[in-house]
Amino acid sequence: MLRIAIQAKGRLNEDCMALLKDAGINVAASKRKLVARATDFPIEVLYLRDDDIPQAVAMGVADVGIVGLNEVAERGEAVSEVMRLGFGGCRISLAIPRDVTYTGVEWFEGKRIATSYPNVLKHYFAEKGIHAHIHEIAGSVEIAPAVGMADAIFDIVSSGGTLVQNGLREVEQVFHSEAALIAHPSLSAEQLADLEKLKFRFSSIVESRGMKYVLMNLPAEKLDEAVALMPGMRSPTVLPLAAEGWCSLHVVIPEQELWEKVEQLKALGAEGILVLALENMIR
Repeated sequence: MLRIAIQAKGRLNEDCMALLKDAGINVAASKRKLVARATDFPIEVLYLRDDDIPQAVAMGVADVGIVGLNEVAERGEAVSEVMRLGFGGCRISLAIPRDVTYTGVEWFEGKRIATSYPNVLKHYFAEKGIHAHIHEIAGSVEIAPAVGMADAIFDIVSSGGTLVQNGLREVEQVFHSEAALIAHPSLSAEQLADLEKLKFRFSSIVESRGMKYVLMNLPAEKLDEAVALMPGMRSPTVLPLAAEGWCSLHVVIPEQELWEKVEQLKALGAEGILVLALENMIR
């Protein structure tokens, strides 16, 4: 059996629970329990603070965990990155007061920087040859320049709205993060087998996101041109229609290409185009 650590509350918790459910793993959500067991997969869920998850996995308190790569980088624990999960995306950036003239990363030389990610920032400044005073703050980092605690901040940025509200502007994007499945580096053979099953289920879900299943009726004489436009995972599925001279074409394509491809297919004479969402894509 595997024990997986996930964030106890917040958006990452919701995304993790949705991923487990989509993978056919049903765990009773609970805000009071520390541990909950799944009924249909050899796994139990350990609910923790996100910044405690890398340490819990490294110590073997949890066998695997789902946590942002920013926390993995900051904690520096000995864990293995199994796979990235495609949600919880953010970046950690340097930001300065918006009315200050920025001349480049050398601007930070000798400055005071407030952050909750001192280790990531120390590594970045070391690479750039910058010597700055890094002050670790837990929470409300963005107000530090306004109250005179720091000249700049190094913090998580999603939309940038919080920076604007506090009179700051983003000047350097240092670290890009997303949720990842991590593991203890010394799992047993049985645990590794369970992890492979979990990874297989997660991969089928992650790979299906942003993909669309498209099927259409097409004049048979235009088939070669259509196949050239939409090669599919291996090749499109082509079926004959009862109407002579027509066929049905089935293909999976990335969502961002959908409307451009549909317009091109319509120009070839495609009709009855159906676009369906994918739940899982198993290669």
